[in-house]
Amino acid sequence: MRVWRVKEPGPIDGHPLVMAVEPVRTPPPGEVLVRVLACGVCRTDLHVAEGDLPVHREHVTPGHEVVGEVVAVHGEDAGRISPGDRVGVAWLRGTCETCRYCLRGAENLCPNSTYTGWDTDGGYAEFLTAPVAYVHRLPGGYTDVELAPLLCAGIIGYRALERAQLPDGGRLGIYGFGGSAHLAAQVALARGAVVHVMTRGERARTLALALGAASAGGPADAPPEPLDSAILFAPAGELVLPALEALDRGGTLAIAGIHLSDVPALDYRRHLFYERQVRSVTANTRADARAFLEFAARHRIHVATTVYPLAEADHALADLAADRVTGAAVLVP
Repeated sequence: MRVWRVKEPGPIDGHPLVMAVEPVRTPPPGEVLVRVLACGVCRTDLHVAEGDLPVHREHVTPGHEVVGEVVAVHGEDAGRISPGDRVGVAWLRGTCETCRYCLRGAENLCPNSTYTGWDTDGGYAEFLTAPVAYVHRLPGGYTDVELAPLLCAGIIGYRALERAQLPDGGRLGIYGFGGSAHLAAQVALARGAVVHVMTRGERARTLALALGAASAGGPADAPPEPLDSAILFAPAGELVLPALEALDRGGTLAIAGIHLSDVPALDYRRHLFYERQVRSVTANTRADARAFLEFAARHRIHVATTVYPLAEADHALADLAADRVTGAAVLVP
């Protein structure tokens, strides 16, 4: 099979990824072998390739927004999945299921959690293996390409929206408008929110308005009205300050990224007083994934995608780094 590997993390224009041809793996007990039909390109993949995230596995294959067809199952506990099923393989790959975080339903905080495309090989390949307990049933009515971004961009956007504590009919600010943000915006709009988007890139602002945003401005622009909640999707710590300043009294800012550049010093009265708060977002739980995919089954989400052949995965990551992708990039073998 063809597979991409991070040879040595570094700037994407230095070509840290290389393609290889390797045998297809046999799934270990409790796992399934999946033929990749589509794999989304996430900014986390870029962080893995460039070394913003520490190396968890040398020469790892990135990719954790995988739509695929089950080829083989191994083990009695794989009974709920059969060959021929279309399934999703997402970021969260495993947890201990016994620690205090797992037992209270916060498996995303499990100290022993593992992740697709970081701890184990992901979907920038023609095949991958995944634990059956962590693969997902997928809603109908979507193509493989449309489904791929839902498996991380959609799920993490959904969790970020929950963490932002947006009140019914509230005013939401979204900072950055890529793969995850354009999906979270649609969830918020379906719930009756007023959405204001702050992002660089004219095409992204055009997409935001087309999806129903009330306004779309530059990344640090003030929205036209105070915000009840905000989500920062851009990995730019300097945007924390204008986002906090845009919040109304009691407002919440959720930071959705796994990586964020340094945050400048806060002015307590300007940025935090009147019970404004900042909340981080760490991965997701399987319950988050099920809730979002059930939402996607009930509400037809528009998924903006740019498709690349698997052989151009490095090109897709370079385009993502340079903000040349509208919506979400997706690899197709």
